[in-house]
Amino acid sequence: MLRRHLAGLALLGAPALIRPARAQAAERLVLELKDGPVTIQLLPDVAPRHVERIKTLVGRGFYDGTPFHRVIEGFMAQGGDPTGTGTGGARDLPDLPAEFTNKYRFLRGVCGMARSQNPNSASSQFFIMFAPAPSLDGQYTIWGRVVAGMEAVDKIKRGDPTRNGVVQNPDKLLRARITSA
Repeated sequence: MLRRHLAGLALLGAPALIRPARAQAAERLVLELKDGPVTIQLLPDVAPRHVERIKTLVGRGFYDGTPFHRVIEGFMAQGGDPTGTGTGGARDLPDLPAEFTNKYRFLRGVCGMARSQNPNSASSQFFIMFAPAPSLDGQYTIWGRVVAGMEAVDKIKRGDPTRNGVVQNPDKLLRARITSA
């Protein structure tokens, strides 16, 4: 009903309120997990270098078969390290400079780039938020947000809380691919 009303306003000469935003019309990342696909809206207007890195690594098949090595209940699921130790990355590519923003917050479903203590050290590891974490706002790069399939993210095997969320026999990202919206 609301959509029909807004479409009617557009026909009457009002601004096109339902036209998709540039980021919404762009490519999306689809992660195939054991419990189903997860669709992530990429945010190139927020973090262009990080989105490009994700797309480059997906194109190489880098993420296929990688584990979610650190998963903390009520916080986030981290993956993107082919070694599964939390110390691996895309060694043949340089680290990325931070692209912090205050435009988006770390809320449920937001995707951020993992890094070391150095803000300019992101490589390939990423995380998906289970819940809001305001302490991360402006401290980590946001590059996407889950728009479908969060229920599959919720089913990722959790790690040991006494070992900082490290997962024994972790679930894996089966396949990653880029699609058009």
